[in-house]
Amino acid sequence: MNKDIIKNIIMEYEKRKDRAVHEQRVRKQEVYTKIPQIRDIDNEIKQVSIDLSKYIIENPLNYDTMIEKLKQRIERLKREKAILLTENNISFEYLDVNYKCNKCKDSGYLSTGEKCSCFKQSLINKAYDMSNLDKVLQKENFSNFDINIFSEEKIEDEEKTPRENMMNILNISEGFVMNFEKDNSENLLFYGQTGLGKTFMANCIAKSLLDKSHIVIYQTAFKIMDIISSHKFNRNNNSSVEDEYSLLFSADLLIIDDLGTEFTNSFTNTEIFNIVNTRLLEGKKMIISTNLSPKEFADTYTDRTFSRIFSNFVPLKFYGDDLRWET
Repeated sequence: MNKDIIKNIIMEYEKRKDRAVHEQRVRKQEVYTKIPQIRDIDNEIKQVSIDLSKYIIENPLNYDTMIEKLKQRIERLKREKAILLTENNISFEYLDVNYKCNKCKDSGYLSTGEKCSCFKQSLINKAYDMSNLDKVLQKENFSNFDINIFSEEKIEDEEKTPRENMMNILNISEGFVMNFEKDNSENLLFYGQTGLGKTFMANCIAKSLLDKSHIVIYQTAFKIMDIISSHKFNRNNNSSVEDEYSLLFSADLLIIDDLGTEFTNSFTNTEIFNIVNTRLLEGKKMIISTNLSPKEFADTYTDRTFSRIFSNFVPLKFYGDDLRWET
């Protein structure tokens, strides 16, 4: 995941922890005002703890007896404190720091140095927030993929039936997810007519990677050009505009849907090539879906764009009946 994004999440954890500590101090001051003896007991417990540490340092070979006495003293003070709190209808936990996650105490990391489960979930949540896919992925994922909706009838000029072809695409897509973190320069190009499952399959891949806390950005080609235009003419230096533009290059996976439906000219051709070429050079993976055939693609985009994509992407043709009519 992008280092800046992780840094921002860590900052959120620090703010959360600071807030919890501040709220505890407010509650403690409230109790001290109501029951001044509690303040005296806390101060005494603190002083005994200091004495305990000093005694261990000064008497490294002979401190067992004194330690036991000091520990007993601390326990007596805690009992007095508990009685006072109970008499005033205040729970002992009221004076604790109320962390949102007690496992990591809102640090994001366990004592072993590993990421806490809450931190991992925060990474996943952030990835989903940025993907533009949160709601649609509840339906469009590998768990809901049904190979049986694809026909077993042969289609003219195609070696495999639509079902056999889709099974091959499914295997390649699942392999793409399994090997995503490997430096294998694998990118996928889904092409074919509308309604054949290209976007659905791209979304299946997206969900699997988002659940592993990878940053996946899904955008239509039209929206990408809109983001680029906003970046070019961002005279007010709007940070959200710059963040959207930056993620086209820095996201772990960029999914460009419906490439070829955007208005194409020399400007759009140049920008599409810039995104694709930059990500390829930096080893950042992509999935492109298009309704264009390879010939139509070559007629629409420049030779260098065509060459860069078809020589660095695995082309997967979708064919069969229009699935949008399936019920």
